[in-house]
Amino acid sequence: MPLHPQAANAIRMAGDLQVGLAPAELRCAYAEQRARMLPPAPPVPVVYDVSIPSREGAIAARFYRAHDDELACPLLVFFHGGGWMLGSVAMYDTVCRRLAIGGSCAVLSVDYRLAPETTFPGAVHDAYKATLWAARHAAELKINPGAIAVGGDSSGGNLAAVLAQMSHDSGDFRVALQVLIYPCTDMSREYPSYVRNAAGYMLTRAAMNWFVSTYVPNPADRLDPRASPMLRPDLSGLARALIIAAEFDPLVDDNEAYALRLRQAGVPTNYVCFPGMHHPFFTLGAYIDDAAKAEDLIAAEMKALV
Repeated sequence: MPLHPQAANAIRMAGDLQVGLAPAELRCAYAEQRARMLPPAPPVPVVYDVSIPSREGAIAARFYRAHDDELACPLLVFFHGGGWMLGSVAMYDTVCRRLAIGGSCAVLSVDYRLAPETTFPGAVHDAYKATLWAARHAAELKINPGAIAVGGDSSGGNLAAVLAQMSHDSGDFRVALQVLIYPCTDMSREYPSYVRNAAGYMLTRAAMNWFVSTYVPNPADRLDPRASPMLRPDLSGLARALIIAAEFDPLVDDNEAYALRLRQAGVPTNYVCFPGMHHPFFTLGAYIDDAAKAEDLIAAEMKALV
């Protein structure tokens, strides 16, 4: 189908992002662009910032809990998008509030280190340590350690897919669900949708390649499953997955291929591609109704963890 009118309007309203800016300037411009496109932020009974110890320095995060009671609830550890270079906990505050309320759960939003200051695998280490910290502090956070989900959009979806694999291998904590919102899962190649959806839909082929080369500057490292989870030889035994994709996204063929590989490995996988949508639609809820529909999919999966 053609580009949805709401998606087209969101593209017009977003304007162009000047990718040639210095990292600090680019991050400010990106945050300003997205701030005006967010849906309403609901009140959440429990919200506070945490500092997670790490050998490389403290990892900042923000914790949300939909209910102020003593009952243990599911937890979604969320990693924001932004090409491993942009985005922040503050920028995703509205998104995480909506996910906590909609899913009747807790959310831990993680401020992992960004490129180019920190390249691969720094973000992976931060994501892993933050999730391990949450599992070990389950009683304090009043969450169920057997109902931990990992999720994120775009680069955050990449980190969530990697975490699902790493937790399976290490046994340090159990991931019960992976929520992958238009993730990059394979840095080793360009799928046909990179060409089909190369420009005009906010995330461009050129920007995607720039993000990858900045985050993983050594091409050999892009073959590491911690960068390209698609390249893990065996996907069996991983947590069940919800994969949300968009028709006009350079990554849509990558997303469909990963869903297929998970299913072939026996992993229960719900793959939903939103027709007429483009890559960042999930965070453009002020203009795009399908953002709320995607939130509902995630909420249903989180409630099923109870």
